[in-house]
Amino acid sequence: MMLKKLLIANRGEIAVRIIRAAKDLGIATVAVHSVADAEALHVQLADEAVDIGPPAPKKSYLNAEALLKAAKDTGCDSVHPGYGFLAENASFSDAVAAAGLVFVGPSGDAIRLMGDKVAARSAAAAAGVPVVPGSAGRVDSIEEAREILLETGFPVMIKAAAGGGGRGIRIANTLAEFEQAFPQARAEALAAFGDGGLYMEKVIGKARHIEVQVLGDGNDAIHCYERECSLQRRRQKVWEEAPSKALSERQREDLCASAVSLARAVGYSGAGTVEYLYDDAAERFYFIEMNTRIQVEHPVTEAITGIDLVAEMLRIAGGEPLRIKQRDVAIKGHAIEVRLNAEDPARDFAPFPGQISDLRIPGGPGVRFDSMLYPGYQVPPFYDSLLAKLIVHGETREAAIARLVRALTELQVGGLKTTKPLFLALAADPTVQEGDVHTRWLEGWLSENAAKLAG
Repeated sequence: MMLKKLLIANRGEIAVRIIRAAKDLGIATVAVHSVADAEALHVQLADEAVDIGPPAPKKSYLNAEALLKAAKDTGCDSVHPGYGFLAENASFSDAVAAAGLVFVGPSGDAIRLMGDKVAARSAAAAAGVPVVPGSAGRVDSIEEAREILLETGFPVMIKAAAGGGGRGIRIANTLAEFEQAFPQARAEALAAFGDGGLYMEKVIGKARHIEVQVLGDGNDAIHCYERECSLQRRRQKVWEEAPSKALSERQREDLCASAVSLARAVGYSGAGTVEYLYDDAAERFYFIEMNTRIQVEHPVTEAITGIDLVAEMLRIAGGEPLRIKQRDVAIKGHAIEVRLNAEDPARDFAPFPGQISDLRIPGGPGVRFDSMLYPGYQVPPFYDSLLAKLIVHGETREAAIARLVRALTELQVGGLKTTKPLFLALAADPTVQEGDVHTRWLEGWLSENAAKLAG
């Protein structure tokens, strides 16, 4: 390995995950932490740790200058951004490279291209990847937007060109709603991303969210098959699985080939995810965006393929070409991941930070628990509520669901309310068991099943 010492520019379970992968490869690790995270697990596991500032993310984990100083002061030769924070910030990737360090991920140019949803859409179309009907580029005026409505019809989605994480989106079902939503979306996009650019897409009714994991070394690319992430609340994923029950083998082959085509077209390096909407009724898929980082849900892909995606990222960043050939990647069984958040699902998912009084982690064959937790740990209120990810693997989807129920029943996190009751209820639901869901299904289910979420 060319990489000798890695700074992990993140926190929580993903920082722990990266530290473990790096140590397996013989790479020394440096953790960074805010004052609030001084006792965090990633700080305890790393070889060294650096305090980078106050609890507020803007003054710590989003402070590029502090992160680069920490890397230089500790003699690091590389930086892994994880997900969230600065992971998809092109300027940060550029700054890491300008400092003479290796950014474990794509170049700033690739992040910039794929981070602009309009540019990414154009790149996908140029690579022959189907895109959702909508605007060819940014929509600069409401007059221009009205012309595009003639192609898309209603309902239509207005989206921030620089958006992500489900923010900067409005759906209009009528012209009156559209006239009101367009300026609102522009103002929200400007406030959230510093970029008021918008584009438009036709809303695909009852669409599934299916994404393809890719690995590239800048010259070649492969796929590691797909994940389905249709169970979402407020456009945030809560339950992910692989492979998708909805696809035939031919559809799977076409979908994954299109993702590889795009990754090769943009000279992608590292782990990335090409996201699609899948129209069940029409049996067609449409590109929506590419995430230029490791995903929260990457463990389900690791479970069905046996590939350590974080380790491969580190190898590629260290200068190695892709070691894995497409013919060697195969699906084995079925995997499901659920996100354990410090939230009370019985109270509209209100945040619930606090101290872990006791902890029982499930085990046994086919069970993985990626977390930042230990007894006595004080969960801070300043960050995302994700505590852990429970991943299960079985020979079939039915076996994986049964294993999920067993693991959730074993899991105990004392001192906090968590989203565990949500997943037990979903696993028992006949529609989920059949896999007959779409991206808006969970919102309706939640309104009808609130009583099942107390626990």
